[in-house]
Amino acid sequence: MIRTAALAHVRDRRLIQTRPEGKEVFYMAGGKIDPGETPLEALHREIEEELGVGLAGVAELGIFEAEAYGHATNTGLHMTCFLADLTGEPHATGEIAEFRYFTVAEYAAMDHVAPGSMMVFKHLATLGLVDW
Repeated sequence: MIRTAALAHVRDRRLIQTRPEGKEVFYMAGGKIDPGETPLEALHREIEEELGVGLAGVAELGIFEAEAYGHATNTGLHMTCFLADLTGEPHATGEIAEFRYFTVAEYAAMDHVAPGSMMVFKHLATLGLVDW
């Protein structure tokens, strides 16, 4: 089981997703929780590393479990997801090649989609926070 913390940041009714260097798929911004770290601590660290910004107004959205995309079959993903605002303009740093904001349909139309991200997209759409 891979345990991660993820950011559900919505702008103009679209959800931010990041694409790591050398990969084709866009994932939730965030990453693995280090030993001894809480999901919230991991979220703050990962967003600073990936997008070069801090977070404000952080609230837990929920826990999402799915198959971990790009890992061995039957590898589970346990993702603690948080809603939050950014403290500045994001920019791709380090291991992140790019980031984009998607509607549900735009993300679903990609050649490769991460099941965990798709779960969050659908949940946010049912809450009326992102466009289909």
